[in-house]
Amino acid sequence: MKVEDMSLGDLNVSRETEQRLRSFILLFDKWARTINLVAPSTLEDLGARHIRDSAQIFGHWPKAATWVDLGSGGGFPGIITAILLHETGGGWVHLVESNNKKAAFLRQAIVETGARASVHPIRIESAPDVVSECDVISARALADLPLLLRYAAPWMARNPACRAFFHKGRDYQTEVDKARGEWAFDLVKHTSVVEHDSVVLEITGLSRIGH
Repeated sequence: MKVEDMSLGDLNVSRETEQRLRSFILLFDKWARTINLVAPSTLEDLGARHIRDSAQIFGHWPKAATWVDLGSGGGFPGIITAILLHETGGGWVHLVESNNKKAAFLRQAIVETGARASVHPIRIESAPDVVSECDVISARALADLPLLLRYAAPWMARNPACRAFFHKGRDYQTEVDKARGEWAFDLVKHTSVVEHDSVVLEITGLSRIGH
């Protein structure tokens, strides 16, 4: 199967957005031959797995909003969110990626797809000093939940309405229990549309216990 014919699953998007996503797939395939953007074993399932998996986060908050995507890597979910934002007529995604090669890929992806995003080639710990406020935080396959909450805390302290969406696999409950020892937060578990034993954790009302 040609890369440009790759299935996008059952995504319900406009023809223009579909074309943007397919342009991204073509670029991703080209760059993935020289740098490690995702696990090689998952490349053949790029459309149905990575793109659909990323798009489900936007499906939980399909509004024009300011996003911070942590450890954007190969563009999942940040670039996909930024492409889907075109259908809202607004919003912006700040892609935080410290790896210079991956940051270069993300910049090219923005150019070729018109994604509503900008790239910040900095460490996540420095990002709140560069992007002061946001409405939504996302991350996929980046770190365990306690560390993700530490990353998210500065933005969620500045904006009490801020929410975070984190992809997690079958062992997510262990991470949630561990995080409860350090943080208080409200949690909604969204069953993954891609893998039945995975979830998207929606976090709000974050505060450190004892503070």
